[in-house]
Amino acid sequence: MDNWKKIAVAPDNTLLEVMKVIDQGVKQIALVIEEDCHLVGTVTDGDIRRALLKGIALDAPVSQCMNKNSSSGLINENPSTWQRIMHKRSLRNLPILDDKGCVLKLVQLEVPQEPVQDNQIILMAGGLGSRLHPLTKNQPKPLLKIGNRPILETIIRNFTEQGFYQFSLCINYQGEKIKKYFQDGRHLNCQIDYIEEQKRLGTAGALSLLTDKPEQAFAVMNGDILSKVDFVRLFDFHQQQNNALTLCTREYQYQIPYGVIEHDNHKITSIKEKPKQFYNINAGIYILMPEVLKYIPDNEYFDMTQLIDLLIAKKMPVGSFPLTEYWMDIGQMDDFHQAHDEYSDYFE
Repeated sequence: MDNWKKIAVAPDNTLLEVMKVIDQGVKQIALVIEEDCHLVGTVTDGDIRRALLKGIALDAPVSQCMNKNSSSGLINENPSTWQRIMHKRSLRNLPILDDKGCVLKLVQLEVPQEPVQDNQIILMAGGLGSRLHPLTKNQPKPLLKIGNRPILETIIRNFTEQGFYQFSLCINYQGEKIKKYFQDGRHLNCQIDYIEEQKRLGTAGALSLLTDKPEQAFAVMNGDILSKVDFVRLFDFHQQQNNALTLCTREYQYQIPYGVIEHDNHKITSIKEKPKQFYNINAGIYILMPEVLKYIPDNEYFDMTQLIDLLIAKKMPVGSFPLTEYWMDIGQMDDFHQAHDEYSDYFE
């Protein structure tokens, strides 16, 4: 009955603190609680994303973006009523209250099978993985196991669980091993074909080798990223914003290990002890419209950042989608070990 306590926060908790609670709770929601059990609001990853887009700081209290009129059910109601509330209001979770407004438990939406999504998914799996040497000496990085599966299999399964089934894998380094493992994708209930780079073409150059050009928005994602991104929502966001390209971003913080001095004409005006700096970093996940492919040179090294710069220069709409869900770029050995430790919390 107390499963909700793991995602309970106070109104004065910061957005950053609540993001961590949502991330660790794996339910994409936090309950804002007063006096131990009284529900005053809810916060979803979408609420935080909208707050970030509005410029609300990560150290602001969550009360600034929480939903004060959140839906709830009553403990004496039939559970089918709770499900109808969630279906009608497109909710994934519903707090259940007693007659005094105290939370007793959290119930989840009984979700029907995801509808089929026809958008093509292109996964970049041709990198050398040199920073994970010697693990990648005889094995391509996408086939390294995190938990009980290769990284790339977990990525593909995450997509197929959301209804996506059309995949193209861009391969180069030890690509034959990737082809041998995944074959045509039938055993994963999907369709897989391959883009074989004869030379390294960067994160966008391989797209020039596509034989069947996508006819609608498609995703491009690095093959060394584990994430619980809601890709259906991401595609919807991309469409609503009318972007030519949407780049997923992740908040990254860095704490300066010294006191930082601000001064004016040799007079100290302030000193900030070990301040934190916040940056939006490239999360390696992109949604593109087919028309952007014409800007990618044929069979030449071309990175996605070059394509983005080119689109911006041409005044084409390039948008950002802040990620609040679990995300891990397995670029270095520390990341590899951390992903191992966290795998069971998010992917099992």
